[in-house]
Amino acid sequence: MKKILLLLANGFEILEASAFVDVMGWNLKEGDYSTKLFTCALKKEIKSSFNQTFKVDYLINELDVNSFDALAVPGGFKDYNYYEDAYNEQFLSVIRSFKEKNKIIASVCVGALPLAKSGALKNKNGTTYNSNEYRKELKSFGVVLINQSIVEDENFITSCGPSTATDVAFILLEKLTSKENTKKVRELMGF
Repeated sequence: MKKILLLLANGFEILEASAFVDVMGWNLKEGDYSTKLFTCALKKEIKSSFNQTFKVDYLINELDVNSFDALAVPGGFKDYNYYEDAYNEQFLSVIRSFKEKNKIIASVCVGALPLAKSGALKNKNGTTYNSNEYRKELKSFGVVLINQSIVEDENFITSCGPSTATDVAFILLEKLTSKENTKKVRELMGF
């Protein structure tokens, strides 16, 4: 069983997180049955970008990174305090741990910024939300900005906005399973 950790910051964007939940869930029930997703945050109960409340499976201090195969980090909104959690040292240390163990790390939109701030993307190709403010910040962390919707560099996947979330989740699924299995799940989901 491949285990995916969905690392959530307060103010995370639901669409970006739900893509991973659905794709991995569809694979668990209708694909090759090999993926299971778990959620994690700094607090047991957090709010999304539009103030919905969510309870997570794990607190960051309860994690055993060795038991997971991949990390997914959705972006979020500054107005909902996303960066207070996303730039928290404990949050960043989870990202560093996944990088040190050469595990796959996928992010959507500004989810690339905590990856970059952690140092995991230094000198790697990446992208983030299509705004000069966020792209400048990404570059300030030593990332080579690539003007594409989705950028893959070694074990890292970054993307430019919410519309890419499902594609990023499918790329992660393919890396964890196979091209044929991912094609099957895509078709079952109507993509």
